[in-house]
Amino acid sequence: MAIPEDLLDALMKDYKNPEDLIGETGLLKQLTKQLLERAMKAEMTEHLCYEKNAPANKKTNNSRNGSYKKRVKGEFGNLDIDVPRDRDSSFEPIILPKGQSRFTGFDDKIIALYARGMTTRDIQAHLEEIYGVEVSPTLISQVTRAVQEEITLWQNRPLDEVYPIVYLDAIRVKVRQDNRVINKAVYLAVGVNIDGLKEVLGMWTAETEGAKFWLQIVTELKNRGVKDIFIACVDGLKGFPEAIETIYPDTQIQLCLVHMVRHSLRYVTWKQRKEVAADLKAIYQAPTVEEAELCLGQFEDKWNASHPTIGKSWRRNWERIIPLFSYPPEIRRAIYTTNAIESVNMSLREVTKNRGSFPNDESMLKLLYLALKNISKKWTMPIRNWKSAMNQFTIIFEDRVPNI
Repeated sequence: MAIPEDLLDALMKDYKNPEDLIGETGLLKQLTKQLLERAMKAEMTEHLCYEKNAPANKKTNNSRNGSYKKRVKGEFGNLDIDVPRDRDSSFEPIILPKGQSRFTGFDDKIIALYARGMTTRDIQAHLEEIYGVEVSPTLISQVTRAVQEEITLWQNRPLDEVYPIVYLDAIRVKVRQDNRVINKAVYLAVGVNIDGLKEVLGMWTAETEGAKFWLQIVTELKNRGVKDIFIACVDGLKGFPEAIETIYPDTQIQLCLVHMVRHSLRYVTWKQRKEVAADLKAIYQAPTVEEAELCLGQFEDKWNASHPTIGKSWRRNWERIIPLFSYPPEIRRAIYTTNAIESVNMSLREVTKNRGSFPNDESMLKLLYLALKNISKKWTMPIRNWKSAMNQFTIIFEDRVPNI
């Protein structure tokens, strides 16, 4: 609705500085108050079916009964509103329902701040500084607690029947449990669907991992509709290969090369990292498994004297590394250069770094879930080279690729 210029001129007649417009007693706040009160008076007239001071056509025993004060929180700060009241207490404003003390969107701001890793104290300070609103820790907890039901629905939602690639990994988060702070593992599964889009399939917590734990997770994926996974990329998760082979016997287990390289570089000085990384790259980018093994031998000849642990690690995990070489370049790039789950983990660590520890699992999962929602908003495009990779999947897994 366009506002007439002469009305704007009248409103801005005494304007001298920004405080006159957006300050504590500024025009915007006054207008918000008056418009809300005017709207509720109009709603009262509609409710009673007669104008104030004009009871000639009155068809009800009910009538106006003054008003009561109500403090509302919003981006404009605290606002004291006069809410009209009727004698039989049947009137409820539509624009400002009973029990609502915050305008629509204000709760979303609290949740958005929480999702970025801000503590309750940080959120309180931010809202007071920016909007002049005092918000209690209890209110912040109530607003964010509503996310818990959303998490349950998300964790149990149906999934696609086929995911060509699934990445599994874990991050460690400090959580208070039994009056002590422990490092709890939060496991994530990120799937790449038929269209090449990434999707967080689920999030689970456990103090220890093993075949039994992973069997439970893989069974859950099966129960939620996942019938097939072509390739599962893992970081040497204990017990996972056995678990996934029980539920998905045709799935190829591939050790994550990014994790292998990162683990290897832990033993290398900063001065030598670039050279060691280049020699490792020659191994996993070799065109064939025979040439990869030759490059590994050359790596050992060069580095075993100073860094024997690296060569031993690659030899020990070689059977989980070499499945990569049975695929064409398009699928290889999708497996070892699409570092999907690592970018997720990095973002999650960023939002948890301000927390010394979480008071319980619920608060931890709330923050991680909200952070994951923010992360997944950016996943609007297929991963690189996906069409080429999918063409290869169609040839290699011909009878397993669903009709599109």
